[in-house]
Amino acid sequence: MNSSLEVTTIDGNTKVREIIKDQYLAADLDETIQLQKFAEKNKFQAEIVWRNVVLFSALHIGALIGLYQFLFLAKWQTMLFTLFLYAVGSMGITIGAHRLWSHKSFKAKMPFQFVLMLADTVAFQNDVIEWARDHRCHHKWTDTDADPHNTNRGFFFSHMGWLLMRKHPKITEMGKKLDLSDLYANPILMFQKRNFLPLAFLITVLIPTAIPVYFWGEKAYYAFYCAVLFRYCLTLHVTWFINSVAHMFGYRPYDRKLTAVESVWTSITAFGEGGHNYHHTFPQDYRASEMSYLFNWSRYVIDTVAQFGWVYDLKVVDEASIVRQCEKQGDIKKRV
Repeated sequence: MNSSLEVTTIDGNTKVREIIKDQYLAADLDETIQLQKFAEKNKFQAEIVWRNVVLFSALHIGALIGLYQFLFLAKWQTMLFTLFLYAVGSMGITIGAHRLWSHKSFKAKMPFQFVLMLADTVAFQNDVIEWARDHRCHHKWTDTDADPHNTNRGFFFSHMGWLLMRKHPKITEMGKKLDLSDLYANPILMFQKRNFLPLAFLITVLIPTAIPVYFWGEKAYYAFYCAVLFRYCLTLHVTWFINSVAHMFGYRPYDRKLTAVESVWTSITAFGEGGHNYHHTFPQDYRASEMSYLFNWSRYVIDTVAQFGWVYDLKVVDEASIVRQCEKQGDIKKRV
């Protein structure tokens, strides 16, 4: 494993911390086996965070009310605006938090990074630095106790249960080893982190509620329940389906040993994230799958803005490497 040691001295006390550099690759097999053996010997009793249970329960009740209003009561402009915000927030996650900042699969100029940061904030799934840290843990130690949404703990846990209980100590322990210096050195991400809650309240709650009321005379509570609660809950579940469904139900043309699968319908709803077996096999490919634009709108947006020079250095796995990988560890007959 490619790593270095960080030595710090505070008030005469010296601390040494291992920093993992090859965080985009899966952990070495022996390290994964050690984590699995540790889990077998040390049974973990999860602690439920009841505050989160109450908040998510309230959100889902509000989202169901919003769904009814969306389908039967809200104006058509509000319906389109709700779907627009769903797309913006989703691609803030897929293009920004995921492909750009978690995996560094391409580079982006600062103005476009700022746009992606705002779009990510619309999704309201924690600030990018925290999101990327958890995601790098997920790729490095997939389906071990160091994976925030370990699928070995069941469908519900990997879908949303992991947000309803305290993190496993191994996540905190191993997460401290990851090199996050690139994220903390980014002024846009630090701005978001320092101002996340007021910024999120402004562009996730206030503005989405005010726009329908001001511009086409929508009722305030329709705007709030549709464009805020229903839209937010929808975006959450679409993201969560990648952690649950796309690790359980599908096919594995690129690597049969991985839990990650190819899931076409989650790719449609999550704007291109459902080619998960490909993504876990080649995590730094900006495309995240071999699916066409029809199933990968995030790639279409990246390719489009690349024409204007706003993004560059797009990382792509060559055809020969993909074929070799499929023949060696996958099932090339099931390749897209």
